[in-house]
Amino acid sequence: MNKDLETIDFSGDFPGLSYQIDGEPVFYLDNAATTLKPKAMVDAVNEYYLGVSSNVHRGKSYALEMVSNRYEEARYKVADLLSCSGNEIVFLRNTTESINLVAKGLQLDKSDKVIVFSDAHHSNLLPWMNEASIECVRTNPQGGLDLEHYYELLKSQPKVVSINHCSNVTGGYCPLESMVRAAKDVGAIVVVDAAQSVPHRRVNVSELDIDFLTFSAHKMLGPTGVGVLFGKKAMLESLTPQLLGGGMVDWVEKDHFNLRKIPHRFEAGTPHIAGAYGMAAAIDYLNQIGFDNLEHHDRQTSEYMLSLAKKREFLEIINTDESADRGAVLSMSIRGQKELDDVARALSDSYGIICRTGHLCAQPYVSDVGVGQVLRISSYFYNKRTDIDRFFDALDEISTYMFY
Repeated sequence: MNKDLETIDFSGDFPGLSYQIDGEPVFYLDNAATTLKPKAMVDAVNEYYLGVSSNVHRGKSYALEMVSNRYEEARYKVADLLSCSGNEIVFLRNTTESINLVAKGLQLDKSDKVIVFSDAHHSNLLPWMNEASIECVRTNPQGGLDLEHYYELLKSQPKVVSINHCSNVTGGYCPLESMVRAAKDVGAIVVVDAAQSVPHRRVNVSELDIDFLTFSAHKMLGPTGVGVLFGKKAMLESLTPQLLGGGMVDWVEKDHFNLRKIPHRFEAGTPHIAGAYGMAAAIDYLNQIGFDNLEHHDRQTSEYMLSLAKKREFLEIINTDESADRGAVLSMSIRGQKELDDVARALSDSYGIICRTGHLCAQPYVSDVGVGQVLRISSYFYNKRTDIDRFFDALDEISTYMFY
Protein backbone atom coordinates (compact mmCIF):
# COMPACT_ATOMS: atom_id res chain seq x y z
CA MET A 1 0.00 0.00 0.00
CA ASN A 2 1.36 3.40 -0.97
CA LYS A 3 2.32 5.82 1.77
CA ASP A 4 0.67 9.23 1.44
CA LEU A 5 3.70 11.51 1.20
CA GLU A 6 1.37 14.51 1.13
CA THR A 7 0.77 14.03 4.87
CA ILE A 8 4.46 13.86 5.86
CA ASP A 9 6.35 16.96 6.98
CA PHE A 10 9.84 16.78 5.51
CA SER A 11 10.97 20.20 6.72
CA GLY A 12 13.03 18.68 9.53
CA ASP A 13 15.15 16.84 6.97
CA PHE A 14 15.34 19.67 4.41
CA PRO A 15 16.45 23.07 5.73
CA GLY A 16 15.62 24.55 2.34
CA LEU A 17 11.92 23.96 2.93
CA SER A 18 12.01 26.47 5.79
CA TYR A 19 14.18 29.01 4.00
CA GLN A 20 13.06 32.62 3.99
CA ILE A 21 14.01 35.73 2.01
CA ASP A 22 13.28 39.05 3.70
CA GLY A 23 11.19 37.20 6.26
CA GLU A 24 8.97 35.57 3.63
CA PRO A 25 8.87 31.79 2.99
CA VAL A 26 10.32 30.33 -0.18
CA PHE A 27 8.32 27.86 -2.28
CA TYR A 28 10.70 25.72 -4.32
CA LEU A 29 9.23 24.42 -7.60
CA ASP A 30 12.35 23.98 -9.75
CA ASN A 31 13.13 20.36 -8.96
CA ALA A 32 13.61 19.35 -12.58
CA ALA A 33 16.68 21.61 -12.56
CA THR A 34 18.01 20.39 -9.21
CA THR A 35 16.46 19.20 -5.96
CA LEU A 36 16.81 20.45 -2.43
CA LYS A 37 19.31 18.62 -0.24
CA PRO A 38 18.57 16.64 2.95
CA LYS A 39 20.78 17.01 6.00
CA ALA A 40 21.63 13.30 5.80
CA MET A 41 23.30 13.85 2.44
CA VAL A 42 25.17 16.94 3.64
CA ASP A 43 26.32 15.04 6.74
CA ALA A 44 27.76 12.31 4.52
CA VAL A 45 29.68 14.86 2.44
CA ASN A 46 30.98 16.48 5.62
CA GLU A 47 32.03 13.09 6.97
CA TYR A 48 34.55 12.91 4.15
CA TYR A 49 35.76 16.50 4.30
CA LEU A 50 35.96 16.67 8.10
CA GLY A 51 37.64 13.29 8.45
CA VAL A 52 40.87 11.98 6.98
CA SER A 53 39.98 13.08 3.47
CA SER A 54 42.51 10.97 1.62
CA ASN A 55 42.44 10.09 -2.04
CA VAL A 56 41.14 6.76 -3.37
CA HIS A 57 42.94 3.78 -4.93
CA ARG A 58 46.39 5.37 -4.56
CA GLY A 59 48.96 4.00 -2.12
CA LYS A 60 48.54 1.87 0.99
CA SER A 61 47.24 3.15 4.31
CA TYR A 62 44.32 2.43 6.61
CA ALA A 63 42.68 5.79 5.94
CA LEU A 64 43.06 5.48 2.18
CA GLU A 65 41.58 1.99 2.17
CA MET A 66 38.69 3.13 4.36
CA VAL A 67 37.86 6.00 1.99
CA SER A 68 38.34 3.80 -1.08
CA ASN A 69 35.94 1.22 0.35
CA ARG A 70 33.30 3.88 1.00
CA TYR A 71 33.74 5.19 -2.53
CA GLU A 72 33.22 1.72 -3.99
CA GLU A 73 30.27 1.07 -1.66
CA ALA A 74 28.60 4.07 -3.28
CA ARG A 75 29.17 2.48 -6.68
CA TYR A 76 27.47 -0.71 -5.56
CA LYS A 77 24.51 1.20 -4.13
CA VAL A 78 24.02 2.74 -7.56
CA ALA A 79 24.36 -0.69 -9.17
CA ASP A 80 21.70 -2.04 -6.83
CA LEU A 81 19.43 0.88 -7.73
CA LEU A 82 19.71 0.07 -11.45
CA SER A 83 19.93 -3.76 -11.08
CA CYS A 84 23.34 -4.16 -12.69
CA SER A 85 26.92 -5.07 -11.75
CA GLY A 86 29.21 -2.69 -9.90
CA ASN A 87 31.82 -2.70 -12.66
CA GLU A 88 29.16 -1.39 -15.04
CA ILE A 89 28.86 1.89 -13.12
CA VAL A 90 31.15 4.81 -14.01
CA PHE A 91 31.27 7.94 -11.84
CA LEU A 92 31.52 11.14 -13.87
CA ARG A 93 30.51 14.77 -13.31
CA ASN A 94 26.95 14.66 -14.63
CA THR A 95 24.62 13.38 -17.36
CA THR A 96 26.16 15.77 -19.88
CA GLU A 97 29.65 14.39 -19.47
CA SER A 98 28.33 10.83 -19.61
CA ILE A 99 26.57 11.30 -22.96
CA ASN A 100 29.62 13.07 -24.37
CA LEU A 101 31.81 10.16 -23.29
CA VAL A 102 29.56 7.68 -25.07
CA ALA A 103 29.14 9.81 -28.21
CA LYS A 104 32.90 10.36 -28.54
CA GLY A 105 33.96 6.98 -27.15
CA LEU A 106 32.00 5.04 -29.77
CA GLN A 107 34.24 6.61 -32.44
CA LEU A 108 31.31 7.59 -34.65
CA ASP A 109 31.57 9.58 -37.86
CA LYS A 110 29.15 11.43 -40.10
CA SER A 111 28.27 8.23 -41.94
CA ASP A 112 26.74 6.89 -38.72
CA LYS A 113 23.08 7.65 -38.12
CA VAL A 114 21.76 8.46 -34.64
CA ILE A 115 18.08 8.78 -33.81
CA VAL A 116 17.33 11.52 -31.28
CA PHE A 117 14.07 13.02 -30.05
CA SER A 118 12.40 16.37 -30.52
CA ASP A 119 12.01 16.97 -26.78
CA ALA A 120 15.59 16.02 -25.93
CA HIS A 121 17.66 18.10 -23.54
CA HIS A 122 20.58 19.79 -25.32
CA SER A 123 22.89 17.35 -23.53
CA ASN A 124 21.24 14.48 -25.39
CA LEU A 125 21.27 16.30 -28.70
CA LEU A 126 24.45 18.31 -29.21
CA PRO A 127 26.99 15.49 -28.61
CA TRP A 128 25.29 13.33 -31.25
CA MET A 129 24.94 16.27 -33.63
CA ASN A 130 28.67 16.88 -33.30
CA GLU A 131 29.81 13.28 -33.78
CA ALA A 132 27.35 11.74 -36.25
CA SER A 133 24.35 12.39 -38.49
CA ILE A 134 21.12 12.76 -36.55
CA GLU A 135 17.50 12.10 -37.42
CA CYS A 136 14.94 13.58 -35.06
CA VAL A 137 11.65 11.97 -34.06
CA ARG A 138 9.00 14.61 -34.54
CA THR A 139 6.17 15.51 -32.19
CA ASN A 140 2.45 14.91 -32.61
CA PRO A 141 -0.08 17.79 -32.65
CA GLN A 142 -0.54 17.61 -28.86
CA GLY A 143 3.18 18.04 -28.22
CA GLY A 144 4.04 14.41 -27.43
CA LEU A 145 6.28 12.08 -29.41
CA ASP A 146 5.10 10.75 -32.75
CA LEU A 147 5.82 7.07 -32.11
CA GLU A 148 4.80 6.05 -35.61
CA HIS A 149 7.55 8.31 -36.90
CA TYR A 150 10.00 6.69 -34.48
CA TYR A 151 9.25 3.21 -35.80
CA GLU A 152 9.50 4.51 -39.35
CA LEU A 153 12.96 5.97 -38.67
CA LEU A 154 14.15 2.67 -37.22
CA LYS A 155 13.78 1.10 -40.65
CA SER A 156 16.92 2.99 -41.71
CA GLN A 157 18.89 0.86 -39.19
CA PRO A 158 20.59 3.60 -37.13
CA LYS A 159 23.85 2.95 -35.31
CA VAL A 160 22.53 4.54 -32.09
CA VAL A 161 19.15 5.42 -30.63
CA SER A 162 19.44 7.93 -27.77
CA ILE A 163 16.19 8.12 -25.79
CA ASN A 164 15.25 10.66 -23.15
CA HIS A 165 13.10 8.63 -20.77
CA CYS A 166 11.25 11.63 -19.34
CA SER A 167 11.00 15.11 -20.83
CA ASN A 168 12.37 17.92 -18.70
CA VAL A 169 9.85 20.21 -20.45
CA THR A 170 6.58 18.31 -20.16
CA GLY A 171 7.28 15.53 -17.65
CA GLY A 172 6.09 13.05 -20.28
CA TYR A 173 7.50 9.53 -20.06
CA CYS A 174 8.12 7.52 -23.19
CA PRO A 175 7.15 3.81 -23.42
CA LEU A 176 10.75 2.80 -22.78
CA GLU A 177 10.38 -0.97 -22.85
CA SER A 178 8.77 -1.18 -26.28
CA MET A 179 11.01 1.53 -27.73
CA VAL A 180 14.19 -0.19 -26.54
CA ARG A 181 13.00 -3.54 -27.87
CA ALA A 182 12.28 -2.06 -31.29
CA ALA A 183 15.68 -0.36 -31.42
CA LYS A 184 17.49 -3.55 -30.43
CA ASP A 185 15.57 -5.46 -33.11
CA VAL A 186 17.29 -3.35 -35.79
CA GLY A 187 20.70 -3.72 -34.13
CA ALA A 188 20.99 -0.21 -32.65
CA ILE A 189 22.99 0.73 -29.58
CA VAL A 190 20.52 2.12 -27.04
CA VAL A 191 21.42 5.09 -24.83
CA VAL A 192 18.94 6.39 -22.25
CA ASP A 193 19.00 9.84 -20.65
CA ALA A 194 17.32 9.07 -17.32
CA ALA A 195 18.16 12.34 -15.55
CA GLN A 196 14.47 13.13 -15.02
CA SER A 197 13.23 9.59 -14.39
CA VAL A 198 15.63 7.84 -12.00
CA PRO A 199 14.81 10.28 -9.14
CA HIS A 200 11.17 9.16 -9.33
CA ARG A 201 11.03 5.60 -10.65
CA ARG A 202 13.11 2.45 -10.56
CA VAL A 203 14.67 1.59 -13.91
CA ASN A 204 15.94 -1.99 -14.30
CA VAL A 205 18.61 -1.76 -16.98
CA SER A 206 19.07 -5.54 -17.14
CA GLU A 207 15.42 -6.31 -17.81
CA LEU A 208 15.19 -3.51 -20.36
CA ASP A 209 18.37 -4.57 -22.21
CA ILE A 210 19.71 -1.00 -22.26
CA ASP A 211 23.31 -0.51 -23.44
CA PHE A 212 23.99 2.82 -21.70
CA LEU A 213 22.00 4.88 -19.20
CA THR A 214 22.92 8.05 -17.35
CA PHE A 215 21.66 10.40 -14.65
CA SER A 216 22.92 13.09 -12.25
CA ALA A 217 22.97 12.91 -8.46
CA HIS A 218 21.91 16.52 -7.94
CA LYS A 219 18.46 15.83 -9.39
CA MET A 220 17.80 13.19 -6.74
CA LEU A 221 18.88 14.85 -3.45
CA GLY A 222 22.59 14.37 -4.09
CA PRO A 223 25.45 16.84 -4.52
CA THR A 224 26.32 18.65 -7.71
CA GLY A 225 29.34 17.53 -9.70
CA VAL A 226 28.77 13.78 -9.62
CA GLY A 227 26.86 11.71 -12.14
CA VAL A 228 26.45 8.12 -13.22
CA LEU A 229 27.01 6.30 -16.48
CA PHE A 230 25.79 2.73 -16.64
CA GLY A 231 27.14 0.65 -19.49
CA LYS A 232 26.97 -3.03 -20.22
CA LYS A 233 30.37 -4.57 -19.58
CA ALA A 234 31.03 -5.29 -23.25
CA MET A 235 29.83 -1.84 -24.27
CA LEU A 236 32.06 -0.05 -21.76
CA GLU A 237 35.02 -2.09 -22.92
CA SER A 238 34.31 -0.94 -26.49
CA LEU A 239 34.50 2.76 -25.55
CA THR A 240 37.65 4.82 -26.04
CA PRO A 241 38.48 6.82 -22.87
CA GLN A 242 38.41 10.56 -23.50
CA LEU A 243 40.53 11.64 -20.53
CA LEU A 244 44.00 10.29 -19.85
CA GLY A 245 46.06 10.65 -16.70
CA GLY A 246 46.35 9.38 -13.17
CA GLY A 247 44.06 6.71 -11.84
CA MET A 248 42.95 5.23 -15.16
CA VAL A 249 46.09 3.25 -16.02
CA ASP A 250 47.69 0.13 -14.55
CA TRP A 251 51.17 0.61 -16.01
CA VAL A 252 53.00 3.38 -17.89
CA GLU A 253 56.27 3.29 -19.79
CA LYS A 254 57.85 5.88 -22.05
CA ASP A 255 56.24 4.54 -25.20
CA HIS A 256 53.00 2.86 -24.06
CA PHE A 257 50.52 2.40 -21.23
CA ASN A 258 48.00 -0.19 -20.10
CA LEU A 259 44.46 0.86 -19.23
CA ARG A 260 42.84 -0.21 -15.99
CA LYS A 261 39.82 -2.47 -16.13
CA ILE A 262 36.37 -0.94 -16.39
CA PRO A 263 34.97 1.19 -14.84
CA HIS A 264 38.14 2.86 -13.52
CA ARG A 265 39.66 3.48 -16.96
CA PHE A 266 37.02 6.21 -17.40
CA GLU A 267 37.68 7.94 -14.07
CA ALA A 268 40.89 9.85 -14.73
CA GLY A 269 42.24 12.11 -12.00
CA THR A 270 40.97 12.53 -8.46
CA PRO A 271 37.22 11.85 -8.49
CA HIS A 272 34.48 13.66 -6.56
CA ILE A 273 34.92 11.44 -3.50
CA ALA A 274 32.71 13.50 -1.22
CA GLY A 275 30.11 13.50 -3.98
CA ALA A 276 30.07 9.70 -3.99
CA TYR A 277 29.52 9.71 -0.21
CA GLY A 278 26.64 12.16 -0.68
CA MET A 279 25.07 10.27 -3.55
CA ALA A 280 25.08 7.05 -1.51
CA ALA A 281 23.31 8.85 1.35
CA ALA A 282 20.76 10.30 -1.08
CA ILE A 283 19.99 6.83 -2.44
CA ASP A 284 19.59 5.52 1.10
CA TYR A 285 17.12 8.31 1.82
CA LEU A 286 15.06 7.61 -1.29
CA ASN A 287 15.06 3.87 -0.59
CA GLN A 288 13.66 4.57 2.88
CA ILE A 289 10.80 6.54 1.34
CA GLY A 290 10.25 3.83 -1.25
CA PHE A 291 10.19 4.23 -4.99
CA ASP A 292 6.60 3.01 -5.21
CA ASN A 293 5.65 5.93 -2.97
CA LEU A 294 7.79 8.35 -4.97
CA GLU A 295 6.19 7.29 -8.25
CA HIS A 296 2.66 7.44 -6.83
CA HIS A 297 3.19 10.95 -5.45
CA ASP A 298 4.76 12.06 -8.72
CA ARG A 299 1.77 10.88 -10.76
CA GLN A 300 -0.79 12.35 -8.35
CA THR A 301 0.95 15.72 -8.29
CA SER A 302 1.19 15.73 -12.08
CA GLU A 303 -2.56 15.23 -12.41
CA TYR A 304 -3.22 18.03 -9.93
CA MET A 305 -0.89 20.47 -11.67
CA LEU A 306 -2.42 19.74 -15.05
CA SER A 307 -5.98 20.10 -13.76
CA LEU A 308 -5.27 23.56 -12.34
CA ALA A 309 -3.50 24.75 -15.45
CA LYS A 310 -6.37 23.69 -17.70
CA LYS A 311 -8.77 25.90 -15.75
CA ARG A 312 -6.89 29.03 -16.81
CA GLU A 313 -7.66 30.23 -20.31
CA PHE A 314 -4.66 32.57 -20.39
CA LEU A 315 -2.30 29.58 -20.28
CA GLU A 316 -1.16 27.36 -23.14
CA ILE A 317 0.04 23.99 -21.84
CA ILE A 318 2.99 22.32 -23.55
CA ASN A 319 1.75 18.80 -24.36
CA THR A 320 -1.97 18.66 -23.62
CA ASP A 321 -2.33 14.87 -23.90
CA GLU A 322 -4.25 13.83 -20.78
CA SER A 323 -3.59 10.14 -21.44
CA ALA A 324 0.19 10.61 -21.43
CA ASP A 325 2.29 8.98 -18.73
CA ARG A 326 3.45 12.12 -16.91
CA GLY A 327 5.60 13.13 -13.99
CA ALA A 328 5.22 16.29 -11.91
CA VAL A 329 6.73 18.66 -14.48
CA LEU A 330 4.52 21.18 -16.25
CA SER A 331 5.49 23.84 -18.78
CA MET A 332 3.19 26.52 -20.09
CA SER A 333 3.21 29.74 -22.02
CA ILE A 334 1.03 32.81 -21.46
CA ARG A 335 -1.10 33.74 -24.41
CA GLY A 336 0.27 36.76 -26.25
CA GLN A 337 3.51 36.87 -24.22
CA LYS A 338 6.80 35.79 -25.80
CA GLU A 339 9.04 36.88 -22.91
CA LEU A 340 8.35 35.55 -19.42
CA ASP A 341 11.44 36.59 -17.45
CA ASP A 342 9.46 39.37 -15.74
CA VAL A 343 6.82 36.82 -14.69
CA ALA A 344 9.44 34.56 -13.12
CA ARG A 345 10.98 37.57 -11.36
CA ALA A 346 7.59 38.66 -10.01
CA LEU A 347 6.85 35.13 -8.79
CA SER A 348 10.19 35.08 -7.01
CA ASP A 349 10.35 38.60 -5.59
CA SER A 350 6.71 39.08 -4.64
CA TYR A 351 5.57 35.55 -3.82
CA GLY A 352 8.73 33.60 -2.94
CA ILE A 353 8.10 31.05 -5.72
CA ILE A 354 11.17 29.63 -7.44
CA CYS A 355 10.46 28.13 -10.84
CA ARG A 356 12.05 28.19 -14.29
CA THR A 357 11.53 30.21 -17.43
CA GLY A 358 13.13 30.21 -20.87
CA HIS A 359 13.71 27.41 -23.36
CA LEU A 360 14.72 24.86 -20.68
CA CYS A 361 17.81 23.57 -22.53
CA ALA A 362 15.41 22.08 -25.09
CA GLN A 363 15.23 25.01 -27.46
CA PRO A 364 14.31 23.17 -30.69
CA TYR A 365 11.33 21.52 -28.98
CA VAL A 366 10.13 24.64 -27.16
CA SER A 367 10.47 26.66 -30.35
CA ASP A 368 8.40 24.12 -32.27
CA VAL A 369 5.52 23.82 -29.80
CA GLY A 370 5.52 27.25 -28.13
CA VAL A 371 5.40 30.93 -28.93
CA GLY A 372 8.58 32.00 -27.15
CA GLN A 373 9.66 31.39 -23.59
CA VAL A 374 7.80 28.98 -21.35
CA LEU A 375 7.28 28.86 -17.60
CA ARG A 376 7.97 25.53 -15.86
CA ILE A 377 7.08 24.23 -12.43
CA SER A 378 8.41 20.90 -11.20
CA SER A 379 7.61 19.17 -7.93
CA TYR A 380 9.29 16.52 -5.78
CA PHE A 381 8.03 14.37 -2.94
CA TYR A 382 8.52 17.05 -0.28
CA ASN A 383 6.28 19.52 -2.13
CA LYS A 384 2.62 19.74 -1.13
CA ARG A 385 -0.51 20.58 -3.09
CA THR A 386 -0.56 23.88 -1.24
CA ASP A 387 2.71 24.75 -3.02
CA ILE A 388 1.00 24.17 -6.36
CA ASP A 389 -2.02 26.21 -5.22
CA ARG A 390 0.32 29.03 -4.20
CA PHE A 391 1.87 29.10 -7.66
CA PHE A 392 -1.40 29.27 -9.58
CA ASP A 393 -2.95 31.82 -7.22
CA ALA A 394 0.14 34.01 -7.67
CA LEU A 395 0.03 33.56 -11.44
CA ASP A 396 -3.62 34.64 -11.44
CA GLU A 397 -2.75 37.87 -9.62
CA ILE A 398 0.24 38.57 -11.86
CA SER A 399 -1.82 38.04 -15.00
CA THR A 400 -4.36 40.68 -13.93
CA TYR A 401 -1.85 43.51 -13.56
CA MET A 402 0.86 42.53 -16.04
CA PHE A 403 -1.09 41.43 -19.10
CA TYR A 404 -4.72 42.64 -18.90
